[in-house]
Amino acid sequence: MSETVIQFFQEYSEWAIIISLVLNLLIGILGVVPTVFITAANILFFGFWYGTFISFIGEALGAMVAFLLYRKGFKQVSREKLKGYPRVVRLLEAKGKEAFVLILSLRLLPFVPSGFVTFASAIGAVSSWTFVVASSIGKIPALVLEAYSVYNVTEWNTEGKIILGVVALAGIYIFVKERRN
Repeated sequence: MSETVIQFFQEYSEWAIIISLVLNLLIGILGVVPTVFITAANILFFGFWYGTFISFIGEALGAMVAFLLYRKGFKQVSREKLKGYPRVVRLLEAKGKEAFVLILSLRLLPFVPSGFVTFASAIGAVSSWTFVVASSIGKIPALVLEAYSVYNVTEWNTEGKIILGVVALAGIYIFVKERRN
């Protein structure tokens, strides 16, 4: 997938940044597609730091646009259906500093899907400004870790091999655990 995006970047190099941002916007709106392929393409095409920066801007914009769209389209319907889940209701009712800390904390946890955080925040009481700031700050560590991993895997150095080994072992563990259940 990354190769296709890189070829597209090369073919339309004067539009590569815009293409990357649009792809990140679409991924942000969908909420379930991982951004690692765009991050990899950005790093390989633009270089580590510039590619990581473009990925950060794209992900932040994607989360912001998704938040606004989700808020407009799903707020009333979803809140009614989620009243039976007390922990979700806590996030939905959070405002100000509490909302900021919750969103920031959830963005820092690598196993919490980004789309879930955006969706729950959008249908909640948090202000748009609080969401954008907390979400963007929370994305920085995860994105740097993702960029570092992608860079080392694509360079196929020792660290990249270790990263792939750990990911493979985690995948096997999850697969076996699911099969047993």
